Amino acid sequence: MGARRKGRIIAFQSLYRHDLSGAGIEELMDFSWLDEDKKSKIPEEAAVFARLLIQGTIEKKAEVDEAIRNQLENWDFSRIGRVDLAILRVSAYCLLHQPDIPPKVTIDEAIDIAKDYGSDDSYRFVNGVLDGLRKKTEKAP
Repeated sequence: MGARRKGRIIAFQSLYRHDLSGAGIEELMDFSWLDEDKKSKIPEEAAVFARLLIQGTIEKKAEVDEAIRNQLENWDFSRIGRVDLAILRVSAYCLLHQPDIPPKVTIDEAIDIAKDYGSDDSYRFVNGVLDGLRKKTEKAP
């Protein structure tokens, strides 16, 4: 598993924790919520990438959530599962604010993470929301 994939997983887990417990950004960024063994095995590149995603997503949370909301048809934002929401937030942040990362990579990574951590249908939901957001951002000037 590459460093960026590990970083995305750590970021998604951090945002999930933030949503569940209200953990502050400092706690999320120092990975103190991980056990020491796992924390010591995080490659530096993965940690740096995870911190970038965590901080950016939290700072732009209102914008990210609005972008996700705009992709929902016949679905209420409050009904999104917390795992799916954490994956969507990190990925939507990337689509909106990380132009150096190809959208296909962001979406494919989100789908894979949803398959590993979400429910049986999470990956389909995540794919639909993110693909809609990708199409919308590609049309924007």
